[in-house]
Amino acid sequence: MKKISVFFLVLLLLSVFHCQVLSAENDLKPVRLIEVVHSIFYAPQYIAMEKGFFQDEGLDIELFTAWGGDKAAASLMAGSGDIALIGPEPSIYVFEQGAKDFIVNFAQLTSTAGSFLVAREPMPDFKWEDVINKKIIGNRPGGAPQMVLEYSLKERGIIPGEDVEIITNLDFTANAGAFLSGRGDFVQLFEPAASTLEAAGQGYAVASFGKAGGNVPYTVYMAKVSFLKDNPEIIQRFTNAIYRAQLWVLKHNPEEIAELIGSYFEETSLDILIRVIQRYQEQGSWSNNPLIEKEIFEHYEEIIIMAGELAEKVDYKMVVNTEFARKAIEIIK
Repeated sequence: MKKISVFFLVLLLLSVFHCQVLSAENDLKPVRLIEVVHSIFYAPQYIAMEKGFFQDEGLDIELFTAWGGDKAAASLMAGSGDIALIGPEPSIYVFEQGAKDFIVNFAQLTSTAGSFLVAREPMPDFKWEDVINKKIIGNRPGGAPQMVLEYSLKERGIIPGEDVEIITNLDFTANAGAFLSGRGDFVQLFEPAASTLEAAGQGYAVASFGKAGGNVPYTVYMAKVSFLKDNPEIIQRFTNAIYRAQLWVLKHNPEEIAELIGSYFEETSLDILIRVIQRYQEQGSWSNNPLIEKEIFEHYEEIIIMAGELAEKVDYKMVVNTEFARKAIEIIK
């Protein structure tokens, strides 16, 4: 009888423990996160997921990939997601259009562009003047990659459409294939596409738009005004998790980062993953903290104006909320 009693006691304890675990899991607040693309460029975000930083903050992240800034912004405005990771330009466009429930940027993830200019042959002495009278496969007009490309050229006295032809009618995912099929002399590619072509001897990164474009709030987290107003605690917890991941990335080498996020990029070899991470670390692509600073935000607006997509700057305080980032920096050491 004693053995039977002990057996049932153990079962009872296991059952209680299981219920407590389920209860803890059910207490997590669900957050629908839309990322503009799925990219190694967003490594700190996957670190936050893999290290359990979101869970530690009581959040259950459901991740979706929109494959385009316009699509990500449209999904956010339609209520298909709670938070989006995009370049800040959609928030500016939506505000300019007079939307009542517009989009506000609250945390920065990357502080440079993440794409590279890839040539067909090695060009160790590449100069920007080398693109004159050539064709570049670029990206969608009005999007961050294309605007930084045009800015990088104009800052060096090269006029798109006059000195160099830029192909802008291809889908983001079709650029590498079009280049391999013989179209264009150069192509603007994100990682790991650039490093993959290099490893195969089919392309060579000759310039970094991260370096050429300077310090910009290239990808930021944003949400609608209504969501920020109704869910400030969720936004704060989310920002805390991102900042913890940013600090973690600062303290670890490419090999350690690659090992942790490898499951998110199973189609990419470990060698290329490490190479990509090293490139982004060396050029300071990942923000040290989530604060979106006024100076670099307005510099980005100047890039948008130069691209002809904006007539004048919008009020920084209307489309940027620094409250959550500042608090995260204050409380997390």
